[in-house]
Amino acid sequence: MIDSFGRRITYVRMSVTDRCDLRCRYCMSERMTFMPRRDLLDFEEIVALTDVLIARGVRRIRLTGGEPLVRRNVMYLIEQLGSRIGDGFDEVTLTTNGTQLAANAEQLFAAGVRRINVSLDSLDPQRFAHITRRGKLDQVLNGIETAASAGLAVKINMMALAGVNDDEFHTMLAWCGARGFDLTLIETMPLGEVEDHRPERYLSLQDVLAELRQRWMLTPSLHRSGGPARYYDVGEGGIRLGLITPMSQNFCDGCNRIRIAATGTVYGCLGHEQKVELREILRQGGPAAVDAALDRLLAGKPQRHSFDLAQPATARHMSVTGG
Repeated sequence: MIDSFGRRITYVRMSVTDRCDLRCRYCMSERMTFMPRRDLLDFEEIVALTDVLIARGVRRIRLTGGEPLVRRNVMYLIEQLGSRIGDGFDEVTLTTNGTQLAANAEQLFAAGVRRINVSLDSLDPQRFAHITRRGKLDQVLNGIETAASAGLAVKINMMALAGVNDDEFHTMLAWCGARGFDLTLIETMPLGEVEDHRPERYLSLQDVLAELRQRWMLTPSLHRSGGPARYYDVGEGGIRLGLITPMSQNFCDGCNRIRIAATGTVYGCLGHEQKVELREILRQGGPAAVDAALDRLLAGKPQRHSFDLAQPATARHMSVTGG
């Protein structure tokens, strides 16, 4: 799959549900209305869609939500996708908030998952509860420990939030280094209406990087994970620090991904409404019709996003498109 700007699409972020058991302030409204379950693709449809994507050259699929592990029987789907690894399809990965990891980590590894991203925005229990509105830090930390013990490579994702957790970057980097976890910091993005005022929460990661370099030896790394992060080797910890900078340092020129919502809507860009509805196309026309629909999507895939913190780029919350 190659878009009109010559970018080859090899990576798909696939949401299996928009539901989540947390309500992180930067991600969604406190009182969310979720999609009816009847509107979601069933697991057999997701597998059929995955087979089309693999045939078109997709090498990585990251399952997302919402929180993917809250969907009932999701391990069946993960096992099906994991069985397809090989012959050009490299991996199935997962982004999770960690609340369900303790119960699922060993099954994830057995299904073929080898690395996961865990969202963790604070190591302070009260602050964590404030950010997530309902999360229990001990539950997530236990899940992370269980995942690491099961053999999963853990990367921590931390949203950089001015006035909320901007005094914890050194602490989090040290905590990750002591456990062998890579850490990725992420700039806030204007997606969906939330109660927090995003311009007040925005931190440029260029400024954060300069601050971290006062204490840590950070060397630009050639490592690439398939996503948008730029990596630095952390000399003191033997880990990597990643930066995802949609606002301060645009990375759209190298975009290699599309996003598929749990309903089967496929988006060419996180920050645009350009989309194709695959659910009915798959149900009525099968794989050949999906191929044609993907071609239409790629032909119109935007060159870049145009985020403006003063107003949401789209009414969709991150949890709809796949966080």
